[in-house]
Amino acid sequence: MLMDLHIHEKTCSSDSFLDLRKIVRLAQEKGLQAIGITDHDSMGLYPIAQKVSLEMNFPILVGVEVLTYEGDLLLYGVDHIPDQKMHAQELINWTKERGGISIAAHPYRKNGRALGDTMFELKGLDGIEALNGNTPMALNEQAWEAALKLGLPMFGSSDAHYEDRVGVFATKFDRTITHMSDLLQEIRKGNTTPVYYRNDSYHSYDTERIHELAVS
Repeated sequence: MLMDLHIHEKTCSSDSFLDLRKIVRLAQEKGLQAIGITDHDSMGLYPIAQKVSLEMNFPILVGVEVLTYEGDLLLYGVDHIPDQKMHAQELINWTKERGGISIAAHPYRKNGRALGDTMFELKGLDGIEALNGNTPMALNEQAWEAALKLGLPMFGSSDAHYEDRVGVFATKFDRTITHMSDLLQEIRKGNTTPVYYRNDSYHSYDTERIHELAVS
């Protein structure tokens, strides 16, 4: 199944122009079977997401994008975030203690919110966003290579704030994701494949193709 794990909705992300119902419709048009909402340092959309998910019969899982002193982490499987800013390792530990997972978001983007090579010093990171829809391909290639070196699951996601970006990248899972427990289980198994949308369907990259796009 296909899921976009990193989308921002305007209610709790002030830099987003996306309404949740519109996100779902766009996702369905592209053939996605679930979405993840990861607003900036907020899980306030959760009750609305539950309502819309039932109304539209479409899985909407709410995570969060949290800025640490070293860069952004996507968290899933937690029901709140810490009251204060943490170092990345502290937040990874905090998340694991609560049964959640942490993914490095756009780790080489040049925006002051990327973990970069700090990832190689962290313990317990659950995965790396290898394809991010708001990141140049040359920097996505660095994330891809880092994931290979670290032996961590790779993810593709749009990081969408605008309608035309929803689903440009996604993650393919081996099984259906309906509930948070499904997502956590598949990530822990490493059953993830980053994919891109083109010509009305999703396709997989390989390392050689990633490099070709990065230097083109």
